[in-house]
Amino acid sequence: MRLLLFLLSVTCCLAAPPVDAGMHIRLAGFKAGGNGLPAGWSVWAPRPEISPRAFLDVTRYRTGPASLALTGNSNPAVHGGWDYLVEGVQPGKWYRFTAWYKTEGVTYEPVQVLAKLRWESADGRRAGPPEFPAAVSVRDGWKRLTVDAPANRGAARVRIQLLLANAPQATVWWDDISFDEIPPPPPRNVTVAAVKFEPRGAGSGKEAVRRALEVLDRTVQAKTDVIVFGESLTWAGMRGPMVDAAEPIPGPSTEQLGAAARAKHSYVVAGLTEREGAAIYNTAVLIDRQGRLIGKYRKTHLPYTEIEEGVTPGNSYPVFETDFGKVGMMICWDTEFPDPARGLALGGAEIILVPIWAATENLMRARAMENRVFLAASNYSNPSLIMDPKGESLAVATEQGSAAVATIDLNKRYDWGGLGNMRGRIIREMHPEIPLIRPGFIH
Repeated sequence: MRLLLFLLSVTCCLAAPPVDAGMHIRLAGFKAGGNGLPAGWSVWAPRPEISPRAFLDVTRYRTGPASLALTGNSNPAVHGGWDYLVEGVQPGKWYRFTAWYKTEGVTYEPVQVLAKLRWESADGRRAGPPEFPAAVSVRDGWKRLTVDAPANRGAARVRIQLLLANAPQATVWWDDISFDEIPPPPPRNVTVAAVKFEPRGAGSGKEAVRRALEVLDRTVQAKTDVIVFGESLTWAGMRGPMVDAAEPIPGPSTEQLGAAARAKHSYVVAGLTEREGAAIYNTAVLIDRQGRLIGKYRKTHLPYTEIEEGVTPGNSYPVFETDFGKVGMMICWDTEFPDPARGLALGGAEIILVPIWAATENLMRARAMENRVFLAASNYSNPSLIMDPKGESLAVATEQGSAAVATIDLNKRYDWGGLGNMRGRIIREMHPEIPLIRPGFIH
């Protein structure tokens, strides 16, 4: 049944033009009503003693004449905010929520500045788990928080909550809120290949890369979106000291890999041993479909064998935009620790691409599951594989000279039963800002 456009009071919103079908709500242009609040809005908190101070701020807004402001009231337990009820959602239909905000005095924004969509039945009971918008972009000093989500089974309405939590000295200003029915997202299919090949006995880095590319030609079709090779291909083919395999990036090996990427019209990820000045790094490179080096990641968590060789650790978790989505890279021993995958997920990575020497399947499953991301790993000693955000193997390659290949859908939601969309929840509920303290050490 077609939904009527919700016509909201002009004292609280700027309505979208009428449309033939679907829900299109705009909430902005806030003015105080008879109770001092904009029409349709109330203030919510779990308990009155932890409610923030809510007010209309006529001095700071995006559209005007006022924004919905919240302050922490010097209360470290503060939790609550603005609440607005939208009637008439339909189960299974997709909706886009957007809100703009600005902050001061916030120490860790992902867990202190929150929006929540609480799906409810017609009689006000909870209809499945809530949705936590997590995608953020910035424009003109304001941040845009958004999510696309289907209404849960049994939902007849949605409660929009704009919150401030555990930020006693903070202020957040909310403005330009919208809630729109949208078409279901089409599949965003990406074909991924994780090569299973160790170039033993190659004798040189150049020969190691050449042999790996021979396997690529035999096992992976053209126009595969992204192809992953193993850790430090050049050193794996030579053995001996890592420094003997080190080369600049870009350099000879990225030229070889770039030619293959152009020929296959694919992105390519491969491990190399990098030299920059006196430093040696265990590095993964990302090459685009035109054969251009567009990024690299330096292994941050080194085993003692690499530390003893004087390898320098990396110090960041870069995320790269491709023509199919956002990707990040880890390398082998990184999978032993939660931090690299967590850093990439927080940076927006949808797929983590992992050149590996010998990491175990259970560790890779944990990294995929705890961050709700896809993971593709090219492994020398163990199977190469591709995993989905639930930690399930989509493709596995066990034979030397083969490849694990799978087509994944980056638009597919991986809800976890009654826990809901864990991708949005995890980003909002983890606390990487809490320091890890080892007594006796300088931090």
